[in-house]
Amino acid sequence: MFYIAEVEDYVRVAPKLFGLPTSESVREQLDETYADYYEKELGKVVSVIDVLNVGDGVIIPGDGAAYYKCVFKLLVWKPELQELVYGKVSEITNFGAFIDLGVMRGMIHISQTMEDYVSFSDSGSLSGKSSGRVLKENDLCVARVVAISHKGGEPKIGLTMRQVGLGKLEWIKEEKAKKDADNKKALKKEVSKEGKAGKAKGGKKK
Repeated sequence: MFYIAEVEDYVRVAPKLFGLPTSESVREQLDETYADYYEKELGKVVSVIDVLNVGDGVIIPGDGAAYYKCVFKLLVWKPELQELVYGKVSEITNFGAFIDLGVMRGMIHISQTMEDYVSFSDSGSLSGKSSGRVLKENDLCVARVVAISHKGGEPKIGLTMRQVGLGKLEWIKEEKAKKDADNKKALKKEVSKEGKAGKAKGGKKK
């Protein structure tokens, strides 16, 4: 889920930025510091939105940089359990698929790709035995976050598509079309039934 986080921290501005106005040097340092930054409690930093306040600079003996106490806003994305995510298949393997979520990558085990017996084909795709459905690179999908592990650097995000309303976009559209057709058929049957019942009642009148 995306958040706007307001952070107060000391920013170490490198000497190479001393020639710039303080506000610009702080902003450039923040952009550099928080590029590809991830922290468990904060999440993945997407970008620095704004610098709200910059205090006086402090130079520490033995360190050529300057430190400024700043307040700034970050746009972050923090994965949440049960969150629905939209992404593109970036890689297919014999054990599942990796989904590019835009900010991070998630992984779907082969058993969680669809409600079917799934196998890895020689063409580099995942195929459902009964349904004939195929999942391949660049397919657009909707999935749900079911596991988050923070071991190592960035978290490992586990996904599933074995729930109603999830999966490859084409599958979702097919299921919706089928459901709409079934509802239409059921409604038509109900109207026909009521019509026959009305005629039967009308036939008894004299």
